[in-house]
Amino acid sequence: RITAIVTVADDGGSSGILRREMGVQPPGDIRNCLAALATEEPLLTRLFQYRFSAGSGLEGHSFGNLFLSALTAITGNFETAITASSRVLSVQGQVVPATNVDVRLWAELENGQRIEGESAIGNSPSPIVRMGCLPEKPPALPRALEAINNADLIVLGPGSLYTSLLPNLLVPELVESIQKSNAPKLYICNLMTQPGETDGLDVNGHLRAIEAQLASLGITKRIFSAVLAQDDMEPSPLIDYYQARGAEPVICDRRLLISKGYEVMQAPLQGERPTATLRHDPRSLSLAIMRFYKKYKRDI
Repeated sequence: RITAIVTVADDGGSSGILRREMGVQPPGDIRNCLAALATEEPLLTRLFQYRFSAGSGLEGHSFGNLFLSALTAITGNFETAITASSRVLSVQGQVVPATNVDVRLWAELENGQRIEGESAIGNSPSPIVRMGCLPEKPPALPRALEAINNADLIVLGPGSLYTSLLPNLLVPELVESIQKSNAPKLYICNLMTQPGETDGLDVNGHLRAIEAQLASLGITKRIFSAVLAQDDMEPSPLIDYYQARGAEPVICDRRLLISKGYEVMQAPLQGERPTATLRHDPRSLSLAIMRFYKKYKRDI
């Protein structure tokens, strides 16, 4: 019974165009989560993820983005459109926007520059120091708060640190609910750095960014004290390929993290079989999460 609470700050690509021209909330990240949790036949999921490669006005748009935008216009409500799409795709669990407000991200960089918009933040020319959004302190959706309050396990990540994960922590009500919850809380770190967003960051650097974001809300007590990271990866042509494009494996200094009071788990999260991309393998990741949860249940 998974609930995915998803940022709605995207302003690039198909989502950005639909946001500007139709006034809808950006559907792209929501669409990806719906497709990931879909149990309907694969052809329907492929249709939802299909991106038009030609056609005046259609090129670059995905079918799912247009579908969600059309449903929002019909129902008058983005949340209702997501619920209807979930039924069509037989989604296992639920997908909930973090907020129903038209949010725009901004970031302050180490070089003193301030940039606006998720698409610009994802290609920052200098390390990110601080993030915020306009309007400030957007309200959370009641369904998102209810899901957190009833959660057996709260997981942050994997995903783009500054443009997918931290935007959810800009919604104070969400953070307050996570803080109050007695459920175990686990941060799952990415396998590789993201060029223009997390260059040079190890696992400790990712955690520092999360803590800095929470500190900006006046929260000094650590919320995510457990971290799941990738085992050290052996050199390979695939890693060489990524490094040639500016990405590096996210290094986990286990001793350092433990000395700082973190609970650290490492596992081969990319899976055992060779793949064409470095991504979290769903089965390997879910098994590692369940091991963490079982250990938590034993320890309480």
